[in-house]
Amino acid sequence: MKYVLVTGGVVSGLGKGVTASSIGVVLKACGLRVTSIKIDPYLNTDAGTMSPFEHGEVFVLDDGGEVDLDLGNYERFLDVTLTKDNNITTGKIFQSVIEKERKGDYLGKTVQVVPHITDAIKDWIESVSAIPVDGKDGPADVCVIELGGTVGDIESMPFIEALRQLSFSVGQDNFCLVHVSLIPVLGVVGEQKTKPTQHSVRELRALGLTPHLLACRSAQPLLENTKEKLSQFCHVPAANILNIHDVPNIWHVPLLLRNQNAHDAILNQLNLLSIAMPPALQDWTMMAETYDNLTNSVRIAMVGKYVGLTDSYLSVVKALLHACIACSLKPSIDWIAASDLEEDSAKSTPEAHAAAWETLKNAACILVPGGFGDRGVRGMILAAKYARENSIPYLGICLGMQIAVIEFARSVLGLERADSSEFDTDTPNPVVIFMPEGSRTHMGSTMRLGSRRTLFQTPDCITAKLYGNTQYVEERHRHRYEVNPEVIEVLEEKGLKFVGKDETGKRMEILELPTHPFYVGVQFHPEFKSRPRRPSALFLGFILAATGQLEAHLKSHQNGV
Repeated sequence: MKYVLVTGGVVSGLGKGVTASSIGVVLKACGLRVTSIKIDPYLNTDAGTMSPFEHGEVFVLDDGGEVDLDLGNYERFLDVTLTKDNNITTGKIFQSVIEKERKGDYLGKTVQVVPHITDAIKDWIESVSAIPVDGKDGPADVCVIELGGTVGDIESMPFIEALRQLSFSVGQDNFCLVHVSLIPVLGVVGEQKTKPTQHSVRELRALGLTPHLLACRSAQPLLENTKEKLSQFCHVPAANILNIHDVPNIWHVPLLLRNQNAHDAILNQLNLLSIAMPPALQDWTMMAETYDNLTNSVRIAMVGKYVGLTDSYLSVVKALLHACIACSLKPSIDWIAASDLEEDSAKSTPEAHAAAWETLKNAACILVPGGFGDRGVRGMILAAKYARENSIPYLGICLGMQIAVIEFARSVLGLERADSSEFDTDTPNPVVIFMPEGSRTHMGSTMRLGSRRTLFQTPDCITAKLYGNTQYVEERHRHRYEVNPEVIEVLEEKGLKFVGKDETGKRMEILELPTHPFYVGVQFHPEFKSRPRRPSALFLGFILAATGQLEAHLKSHQNGV
């Protein structure tokens, strides 16, 4: 196995995930099989219990793993299906070592960070890198490892030591280190500063790791004298100093790397030049340029709780992008804080309230994504009501589907106190309830997670037509509340149809309103399986409905066009 390690210096949030993904794309384009590992040095076992405000969205894998959003980037860029073990955290490593210690596996030895923690890290990396993730048999050729955080963090020290040992044990022909760093420009002087990167590389070298390539992040392309200075002080050949400057969209990053011959430098270090082909990135180039040249856009109202940090809904944003590009459109997302739509905000923040409603009314479609807790729920209900009554295309994901049920029960069934037991434990009409198998004492990994099969109840519903499969669909889930099975009959009598159910037939998965052009709610998260060239069927239908093209699309598919 060959390893490419991507580390970061100076500041966090430099784009290590996109850089690691892009390196994978270029190596894959050279004909190599690539897998990925993300190391997160935090003590949490997984990302499942973290606030989206603090860490961005929680990405869900087929096997139910709740992981860092960078694994979503890997899956989208490399078109692979990763496992929860591809996300290593300090919590997982410590837990496995302590379990071994309790079982007596260390035979009375003093358990220490070195060698026991570091050995556990190396064993984990070596075993996970051998798992095929691209649907083929046998291990990949190259494993790209991204070390989260910044070099010098206390949390990442055991990982850096383990990776130093790994580089030594596998040999220099099997290990390539790419260090991502920042080249700031001081506004007063206007000069590209290399000192932060020099310090970062010095720290890395003091810990026993020497970078083979530097990936320098900057607003503008690097000047030649900046490259020469970096080469001189960081002991990296000038040809191996890559410049990842700001680009119109992140699909340009693999092309930036290719244009700077990053693949040659990496393949040379890994002794793979003899078996690799020149990178075939024609498809990728076309995708990046197509997006740049789009002029028409569609306005999408995103009504959510975490709109202050767009990374909270990263996969939803990417799924909208994939669907819009398939329709030759640019997505224009209007972020609306759900609480701004509520009547209370009309009194407390009248300007924000008026602006939110104006934005909602100007949108071509309305999307309510997933979330937890009761903040903003009344605003989401008002958005769903507006979409239903005004025939505006509506897509409700997870919580968004439950919102549609609550709104329908209140407005159409006349159950004024209809609610979810998540928001009102004393509601006389609980239309959304806690799932019987859920845990009320533990939060982590206790939801209904991962890929599950949804069976279509009728082949002529919009969702089945969009998926092109009248039997079933498999999508990823992450929820602990569900639509109350006892209210299904009365909801369906009034026109709200549950066209998709789980394999038991008791759990509602997809709802549609047949009298509406596109009013769809799903309990699963279709955004997690959307890919640049294969947009999610539901997101595609949503955008087609917003632009008045849905009927024509469905007819052409029925006719086999």
